[in-house]
Amino acid sequence: MKKHNAVKVLLICLGVFLLLSWIFPAAYFQTKLVEQGRVQMGLFDIFNYPVVALQYFGYIVLYVLAIGAFYGVLNKISAYRVVLDKIANKFKNNKLVFLSVIMTVLAVATSACGLQLGLLVVFPFVISIVLLIGYDKMVALLTTVGAVSVGFMGTSYAYNNVSILSQNLSLGMNNHIITRLIVLVLGLTLLICNTVLYIKKSKQEKVSTKDLEYYLPSEVKKTDAKKVKTWPLVLVLDLVFLVMILAFISWSGAFNVTAFDDANTAVTGFKLFGFPIFSKILGTVTSFGNWTLTSLTCVLAVATLILALIYKVKADDVLQGAIDGAKEALQPAVIALLVYTGLVICTYHPFQLVIFKGILGLTKGFNVFTAAIVAILTSVFNGDALYSFNSVLPYLVSLVSDKSAYPVIWVLFQSIYGLVMLVGPTSLVLLATLSYLNVPYKKWVKFIWKFALELLVLILIVSTVLVLI
Repeated sequence: MKKHNAVKVLLICLGVFLLLSWIFPAAYFQTKLVEQGRVQMGLFDIFNYPVVALQYFGYIVLYVLAIGAFYGVLNKISAYRVVLDKIANKFKNNKLVFLSVIMTVLAVATSACGLQLGLLVVFPFVISIVLLIGYDKMVALLTTVGAVSVGFMGTSYAYNNVSILSQNLSLGMNNHIITRLIVLVLGLTLLICNTVLYIKKSKQEKVSTKDLEYYLPSEVKKTDAKKVKTWPLVLVLDLVFLVMILAFISWSGAFNVTAFDDANTAVTGFKLFGFPIFSKILGTVTSFGNWTLTSLTCVLAVATLILALIYKVKADDVLQGAIDGAKEALQPAVIALLVYTGLVICTYHPFQLVIFKGILGLTKGFNVFTAAIVAILTSVFNGDALYSFNSVLPYLVSLVSDKSAYPVIWVLFQSIYGLVMLVGPTSLVLLATLSYLNVPYKKWVKFIWKFALELLVLILIVSTVLVLI
């Protein structure tokens, strides 16, 4: 069962949510807290809720499968392995520089664009290079999951991630932006330092040849590698990453820039002899700043076809590669489905508020420590940031008469959610990557708990200082 450890962890969580629906009464907040009595989850709900999750969040499952298909086709292209080898050789004497740069890029992309799920597409690429330059799976996890988690902790202009915070607290995106950037910088510094200390002081687990072969395409002979043109592959991959960054920056929400919205309206509204030609060809297309993972899935499909044409990959090989890659991504896709099934359970059986009421009632007014406990629980219960924040913020705001505490609540809740992404049993980013690397959840917790504690102390210190000033 070790191979399916992440799935088992999620099934246990769903079982706990089921029990909590029988133990605690349901409640909702609408100007005041209203208890509904117990709304228990039944046997048939166990099978119905994954279908509901698929209806609402199926695009995330599809995106995970699309990533697998994309890399399945890449593995059919010899240029991909040549590129990996070139990058590994280039940083052979500067391995720590490579790790630091990658961590910074992923953290900043998450902070500014809200790409915590979108960046899953670069994880296999980054992991392959980390393993190729001689580091183990724990370093690969720190480089990817660690960076994205820290990036969310220090969310700056990723409007879609914190729009619920902004709306419930009536604060603009620039409110305490310096504080959030400080959290980003300090969190990233701690991540890099902990990674370097682990590499230098700890005995890394040697990655077996079999494992290395699993995460890398077939090696290309040096004589053949010299003949392979890598620039088309590099160009396409760079364009995919650039489009992803531009498309997920909240231009209008965070910066009030409407240029992309206007351009999209102009293109789709253009008519040739009264016929909206671009609108019909493109179909439903959203402007940069309003993209979802569905749009990114489309980009991956187009990039796959372009690379297949450039490198003259046979149609049968493209299909087989996509199928094989999707099969490899099947377990992470199931994990995505189960994470959002948990969200459906907690939404349909809202036992959370009663628990939060008890914790927040331990102290008078706003308290950083009780609020932190609630932030941890809501992040675990809901899995998704927007649902996590929305499940408790309206009630919490009703308890806080001093509006000067609102910025503290913002910083605290987004930081705690980022921390839970690093270690929580319902974190899609974490569990999907653990599944991909076949690392047991228990082993990861034992490895990461000290760093997670450091981040928690950082969050509590920053929040406490905000309360005092």
